[in-house]
Amino acid sequence: MTLLVLPVDYHNPAHRHALVMLLDAYAQDPMGGREPLAQDVKARLCDDLAARPDAASFIAWLGDAPVGLVNCIEGYSTFKARPLMNIHDIAVLPGHRGAGVGQALLAAAEQHAQRRGCCKLTLEVLTGNTRALKSYLGFGFEPYALDPTAGQASFMQKWL
Repeated sequence: MTLLVLPVDYHNPAHRHALVMLLDAYAQDPMGGREPLAQDVKARLCDDLAARPDAASFIAWLGDAPVGLVNCIEGYSTFKARPLMNIHDIAVLPGHRGAGVGQALLAAAEQHAQRRGCCKLTLEVLTGNTRALKSYLGFGFEPYALDPTAGQASFMQKWL
């Protein structure tokens, strides 16, 4: 079967089901935190994404089976005075990892970012996620540093 990566129509019931299923599988994975999505999140996620003009998602399909997902949110680079695209989530079902699904999803995100006039793609990855790190480096991502003597950027969070 041929892998096909398509943009998500957040109003299409099949797309909605696939997006929530793939994101929930990722959330339950060790690299996603091992916690399923809350029911209220599952219920409103696609409507929330549809309401955001800066959001885009792509699903990788093998025939009728969804096997991977990338969710992107557009941001803005003040240093370049241009938009940027953050890959907020990328997920590939375990049985399909290492088969090029992630690379195809990254390519879809990159093409979308280029169409939007973005100056760069960004993403966050756990340092222990060696398979994903290798995939991202192979795609051309590199650690973020303005000046190597100042070190690499660290992703931080504070829950509100």
